[in-house]
Amino acid sequence: MPVTRRASRKRHTTRSEQPWASQTELVGVKLNLQAQQDNSLYAQYPIGLHAWFLDQVRQVNPDLSAYLHDGESEKPFTISGLEGVEAGPGPRLQANQTYGWTVTALEQSLVEWMADWVQQLPAVLELRGAPLKILGWEIIHPATTYEKLLSSGSEGLFQFALSFISPTSFRRKGHHFPLPVPMNVFHSYLRRWNDFSGETIDSEDFLAWVDEFVIITRYELRSMKVAAGKKGAVTGFTGAVEFLLAGKAQGDEAYGQLLLALSQFAPYCGTGHKTTFGLGQTRLGWLDNGAAMPATLEAILAQRIFELTEYFMAQRKRTGGDRAQQISETWATILARRELGESLQAIAADLEMSYETVKTYAKLARRSFAEQ
Repeated sequence: MPVTRRASRKRHTTRSEQPWASQTELVGVKLNLQAQQDNSLYAQYPIGLHAWFLDQVRQVNPDLSAYLHDGESEKPFTISGLEGVEAGPGPRLQANQTYGWTVTALEQSLVEWMADWVQQLPAVLELRGAPLKILGWEIIHPATTYEKLLSSGSEGLFQFALSFISPTSFRRKGHHFPLPVPMNVFHSYLRRWNDFSGETIDSEDFLAWVDEFVIITRYELRSMKVAAGKKGAVTGFTGAVEFLLAGKAQGDEAYGQLLLALSQFAPYCGTGHKTTFGLGQTRLGWLDNGAAMPATLEAILAQRIFELTEYFMAQRKRTGGDRAQQISETWATILARRELGESLQAIAADLEMSYETVKTYAKLARRSFAEQ
């Protein structure tokens, strides 16, 4: 297995008390949160969770926050949505109900920041008009290192399952691809592994091996459209998939070991894209409840964004290209969220755009749609 060693971004601290070992490179924690009153959440509330987390980092380490926000490489963290949120006409919080929120770190400098953070958490997680009291935290994915993941594969284990507990999708030829094809699944993990492990695996050779020898033996999946990230809608899937390493490849110890390591890496890094906005949450093993549907309002918003994007793209047939797609998605997102009653100020904050620009786009989108 071709492996190129490269310089690591690791650094060590001298703290005397830590919630995990100083050499830790990966960890996942869950915050236990309590709603103080009944409240409705806006459909794309994971944007607020994303922004709150980055602000927590910024208050202590602005450079690290900027890297998490603006870095061109893979993002070294994931977040989930709120575990236990009541579905219905829209996502809702119930007074005195406890909710879980998972954050994972994939790189040592962020893990070190998180070690301090969890020991001095703020009293409240502010989520746009729906404050959540922070009751405490727990480790949900054990503190470990990439080396330990690589060396912990069980000899003779050639079959395993992964459960996708939030909508999961891949990017393929400029479109969403909502199917867990083995090569796409493990490419998603390998990209992050190569970026943060300190080692580089030959992607082309490994993925050709996966394409030939890793097969699906069982699955239960459900597809859906969801509004995810800052704009646009995503077609994704939830459910569970069982993978098998074909007999001819079971003697390839190096790649077999890497395959098992990547399967254990999956809960930390998530699957597919937009994992920093709650998509692609993954668990090792077969979970019967892995195909939970999104809240109705989220599905409605996603469908509306999709419809409006298609309409605006049709209006721009002569221009085409990535810019036309980006503008169409932005207009569609703004108009769809306005139709659901969200303020221009809130939309501008989520999209990190000026209020005047969002106001102008909203007017242009309405005018264009009214001319149909």
